[in-house]
Amino acid sequence: MSISSSQPWLALAQLAKAHKNDHMRDWFNNEPRRAEQFTQSACGINIDFSKNTITHDIFEQLLALADTANVTQARTDMFAGKPINYTENRAVLHTALRNFGDEPINVNGENILPAVQATRAKIKAFTESLHNGTHTGYTGKTITDVVSIGIGGSFLGPKIMTEALLPYHENKLNIHFVANVDGCHIQDVLAKRDPETTLVLMSSKSFGTQETKQNTLTAKAWFLGTGAPLDAIATHFAAISSNVPAAVEFGMNPELVFPMDDWVGGRYSLWSAIGMPIALAIGYDHFEALLKGAYAMDQHFQSAPAEQNLPIILGMLGVWYRNFQDAQSHVLLPYYHYLRGFPAYVQQLDMESNGKRNVTDGSAVDYATGPVIFGSEGTNGQHSFHQLIHQGDTIIPADFIMPLSVPNQDNTHHAMLASNCFGQTQALMQGKTFAECRAELPDSLNESEKDTLAAHKVMPGNKPSNTITFAQLDPFTLGALVALYEHKVFVQGVVWGVNSFDQWGVELGKVLGNQVLDAIHTGDMHASMDSSTQALINQFRESLQ
Repeated sequence: MSISSSQPWLALAQLAKAHKNDHMRDWFNNEPRRAEQFTQSACGINIDFSKNTITHDIFEQLLALADTANVTQARTDMFAGKPINYTENRAVLHTALRNFGDEPINVNGENILPAVQATRAKIKAFTESLHNGTHTGYTGKTITDVVSIGIGGSFLGPKIMTEALLPYHENKLNIHFVANVDGCHIQDVLAKRDPETTLVLMSSKSFGTQETKQNTLTAKAWFLGTGAPLDAIATHFAAISSNVPAAVEFGMNPELVFPMDDWVGGRYSLWSAIGMPIALAIGYDHFEALLKGAYAMDQHFQSAPAEQNLPIILGMLGVWYRNFQDAQSHVLLPYYHYLRGFPAYVQQLDMESNGKRNVTDGSAVDYATGPVIFGSEGTNGQHSFHQLIHQGDTIIPADFIMPLSVPNQDNTHHAMLASNCFGQTQALMQGKTFAECRAELPDSLNESEKDTLAAHKVMPGNKPSNTITFAQLDPFTLGALVALYEHKVFVQGVVWGVNSFDQWGVELGKVLGNQVLDAIHTGDMHASMDSSTQALINQFRESLQ
C-alpha cells in the first residue's frame, strides 16, 4: 500500500484543508505557550519550530505518519549495518565512522569498528607529522600548503566544514580546495604554490573519478615540471581511496593512501579519511570533537521519543510542506559568515539523496518528493531573494540558523545580526495587513493613492520557518548540526519510500560525459547521441583547430 493511502496521510490532507485559512498570528495570540510547546533541544542545538503552519493535531498526525512509515525500524536497520541501500546491496554506515561506543558493528560478519579506529589513528599520526614538521618535502623543507582535490562530497564536506571552523584553525597549514575540472581553477591554485612545500591530497574512492583524476594528473605534471624527481611524488602526493594499487602505480607511497569503504557515500564521507583536510586545518583533537558531536546526534536520534526527536521533527515538517502545502523548495539561512557554505552542503545532501521518484519495488510514487534546496548567509539574502519569500505566493519554508555568540567579535555586530535573524522570522510569520500599511501612509496622499500604495506594501505573513540556535559554532556543535540534517533527510526518504543512498542520476551523467569526451578526441559519435549533442561536439572540435 502506498504511504499516500495510509490513515495519517489522509488525515493530514483533511487537516490541510481545514486549516487552509488559519493564520499563525492568531495561533500565537490564542496560545500563550505555543513557543514553549513547539521548541526542543538536544546536543547543544535548540529548535524553535513554533512559527510553522501546524496545530497540535497536525503535529500528532505527522508523527503518526512517521510511525506508519516504520521510521524507527529503518533507523535500527541503518545503524545495525543492514544493506538498506538496496539498489547497490550496501550497508549505510557513515554513522560508524563517528561511533565511539563499544558495541560491534558487523558488515558481512566482520566488526568494522577496529578498522574505523585504525583509520582515525592514521589520520591523527599524519596530521601531527605535518603539523610538527617531521613529514617534509623532498628537499627537506616543511610542508606549508595542502592542495585538496576532490569532487562532490569529497570536496564540499571538507571545504565547507573547514570554512565553518575558521576560528579553530591552528594555522600550521594553508588548505586549498580544487573540484572543478575547469583547468583555470587548478592552474590558479598551483601558480601560487611552491612545489617544495606543497602536498597534493587526492580524494577518490575508485582513484578514477574523471574530474579528480585529471586535476591530480595536472598537479603531477606541474610538480615534475618544476624539476622535482619522480620518486618525490611519494612524499608530496597522498590519497584517500580504496584503490591502493592505482595510487601506487601513480607513484604514491602506500602508507599515504588512506582507506575508504563502499558503505560510505560521497555526500556522507566527511567523517571518513575524506575529512583529512579538516583535521589538517583545525588539528586532530578538534576533528575528533566534530565526530563526537555527530555521534551525540546519532544517539539522540536513536533514543529520543518522536515528539522530542530533532531529526524526526524537522523531517516531518518537511513532509508537511512538500506533500500537503505544495512547497517545492526549502531555504537555509545561516546568520553566521563562516557557515555561509552550509546551504550548498545540505543542497547536495538532500537533493542527491531524495531526488528520486521510485520506491522499493521500482514503481513510481504518486506524490512529491525531494524539495529544491537553496540559501545564502544572512543578512545578504534579505536584500535579494527574501522579497519573494515575504510577498510571493509561493510557500518557501525557511531554516534560520545562528550561533548565540561568536569568538573574537564585536558584540555590536552580532546583536545587529541577531536582530535581523529574529526580526525576519517574526515578519514572515506575522506579515502586515492592508489596514496596518494604510495607517502608516502620510496624509499628503489622497484616499485612492493610499489604497493603491497600501496594497503594494501588504505582506500576508503565515510564512513558515524554524529558528535553529546554539551557544557557538564549535567543532562539536557543527558535527551535531550536520548529523541533524543527515538524519532529517533519512527520515524523509523513509516516509517517501525512496532509496536515499544511491545516485543513478549522477552516474548517468558520468557515463554520457565519458562518451562525449571520446567523441571530442576522436570525432566518432556514439550511436545514442542526438543531433544537438553531435552538433555541439563538432562546434567544440572546430574551435580547437
